[in-house]
Amino acid sequence: MSLLDYFKTKKAPTTAITAKERLQIIVAHQRGERDAPDYFPAMKQEIIEVIRKYVQIDTDQVSVQLDQNDDKLSVLELNVTLPEK
Repeated sequence: MSLLDYFKTKKAPTTAITAKERLQIIVAHQRGERDAPDYFPAMKQEIIEVIRKYVQIDTDQVSVQLDQNDDKLSVLELNVTLPEK
């Protein structure tokens, strides 16, 4: 680190950079859902409803992903953030 680097002002991220990062996240999320079967959204909603029978959670606290390998093997991954007692 040079002495001149110390005096340079660090710029805050611009709105364009923030918007670009958010758009990249949305596109990546939609690409993951593109290969999902037709029944996947309904199945995800039913899983959330079953969890809600036992624990109060928000929809954004549940992440459901379907990964498919080349060997015709599908893996359903479910991540739930449970509230503390």
